[in-house]
Amino acid sequence: MVKRMLIMLIVVGVVLGGVFGFIEFKGRMIKQFMMSQGEPPQTVSTITASFQDWLPELEAVSTLRAAQGVELSSEVAGLVSEIQFKQGDNVAAHAPLVQLRADDEIAKLKSLNATAELARITFRRSEAQFHAKAISQQTVDIDRANLNIALANVAAQQALVDKKTIRAPFAGQLGIRNIDPGQFLDAGVSITNLQNLDTVYADFYLPQQNLAVLKIGQTVNLKTDAYPAQDFAGVISVIDPKVDRNTRNVLVRATLNNPGHRLIPGMYAKAHVVTGDAQPLITVPRTAISFNALGASVFVVEDKGKDDKGQAKLVAHQVFVATGAARGDQISVLKGVKDGDTVVTTGQVKLHNGTTVLVNNTQLPSNDPAPQPIDQ
Repeated sequence: MVKRMLIMLIVVGVVLGGVFGFIEFKGRMIKQFMMSQGEPPQTVSTITASFQDWLPELEAVSTLRAAQGVELSSEVAGLVSEIQFKQGDNVAAHAPLVQLRADDEIAKLKSLNATAELARITFRRSEAQFHAKAISQQTVDIDRANLNIALANVAAQQALVDKKTIRAPFAGQLGIRNIDPGQFLDAGVSITNLQNLDTVYADFYLPQQNLAVLKIGQTVNLKTDAYPAQDFAGVISVIDPKVDRNTRNVLVRATLNNPGHRLIPGMYAKAHVVTGDAQPLITVPRTAISFNALGASVFVVEDKGKDDKGQAKLVAHQVFVATGAARGDQISVLKGVKDGDTVVTTGQVKLHNGTTVLVNNTQLPSNDPAPQPIDQ
C-alpha cells in the first residue's frame, strides 16, 4: 500500500509539474512575442503651435446700470386721482405722470393767499401812515413781519400742492406701472421706474494688483449673451478711490453710449479692459494643456524618420510649459513650446514619453479665440 501511494504521488507530481511548466512557458513566450511586436501606436490629433497677436487685457463680469435711473415714488401720501402716463412710454423731463387728489390743499392755499393779500394791504397802509408820521416804526415792522409770515405760509402750501403732481425728474423711458387710479398711495411707495438709456454704466471689480495698469480713458469692450455677435465699446470713466477691505478688489466704472437702447440696466456683461498694445504669443488650444501636481505640460510630436515598413515614425515627448493669458478656447504658452512645434490636442491620456503616435485630424477640438453659444 505504501509503495502504491508513493507511485501515485509521484505520477500526480509529474502531471502537475508538467501543467504548471507549460503555463509558465506559454506566458514567457507570449511576453516575448509582445515585446518583439513593440508598443502599438496611439491615435491622437495635433496642431502646429504658432504666434498670434494678443491684446493684453483684463476680464471681469460687470453689471449695467443707466447713467440716470430712478424708482419713482411720491414724497407725500394721497389718493391717486389720475395717471397721466402709459407703461413703457418715453417722456420728457418734468412731464406730469401722476396726480394725487389735492382739493383740500388747494382750498387751504387759497385761504393763505387771501391772508397774505390782507397782510400786504395792511403793510402798505402802515408804510403810508408812517411817512405821514401817524404811526410808529414798530407798527410798520410788525406789519412787515406779518406779511413775510403770510407769504412763507403760502410758499409752504404751494410746495405741498406741487408735490401732489408727480413729474419725471429727467427724460427717459418708463417701466411697468405699480399703481392704479383710486388707490391710496403712501409716501415712498414705488410708482414705476424711469431709465435714461442713452448712456449706461458698466460697473465691475478688479483685483488691487491691477491698479498699476488701470487708467481713466482706457478702452473697455463688453460682450453679453443677449447679443453674442456684437461687441459694445466704452471707456473707463471712474476708478473708485477705495479698495474693498474684504475682497481687496477695486470698483471700476465704464461709460458706454447706447444709441439703440439695446443695453438695459440690470444686465450682466463680460468686460474686457485693454491695457496695452498687441503682442505676439505662442498659442495652442486649451485641450492641449495637461495640469497635474508637477505643473502644466504638453506632448510634442517629433518625426523620427521611417520605420521598418517605410512609414513615418512619429514619437510623442512630454514637455513642461509655462502658460500665460487665456482667451476663448485658446491659451498662450510663454515657455516650453516653439513656433512650428506639433502639439497633441487630444489623446494625451494614452501617452507617455516615447510613445509612437498616429495623427488623425479629421475631428479637431475647438480653437476659437471668441467662441459663441450655438443655438440648438
